[in-house]
Amino acid sequence: MTVGLIPGSFDPFHNGHLEVVERAATIFDDVVVAAIRNPQKSQPMFSLEERREMIAESCAHITNVRIVSISTLLVNVARDVGATAIVKGLRAVSDFESELQMAQMNRSLSGVETLFIPTSSHHSFIASRLLREVARLGGDVSAFVPAPVALRLAPESSGETR
Repeated sequence: MTVGLIPGSFDPFHNGHLEVVERAATIFDDVVVAAIRNPQKSQPMFSLEERREMIAESCAHITNVRIVSISTLLVNVARDVGATAIVKGLRAVSDFESELQMAQMNRSLSGVETLFIPTSSHHSFIASRLLREVARLGGDVSAFVPAPVALRLAPESSGETR
């Protein structure tokens, strides 16, 4: 059985992420989406549990996907889930530069290869960082995220903008 591991902070999970998961689900028998607690990133908009819930709801239509959360080395998770490959989405050449270094490190540490899936052009500009900024300032980002995420980002869902 082939297992693709898709790691990310997913804060928030957006349509570019969903596209990568859907495409990976056609390549691998099993896809594990790993929401990461990343201490190097700024204050998260959503808790790790909220992110897991949003990913699960957004991917409910994909039968071979499961969601985990991690706060350890990715290669440890890859070993634990039996990953055949780590899957990373790419939006631009700038993504490739940093992702290549991580892929080489992960392979050196564990032997697990990384598969890069370029997002389609209509998702290539979407970044969680930008969505957080727009949403925090009261902007509508619903066109860029799955419906379960849009519900949580809507100002009226919590009485205020996150």
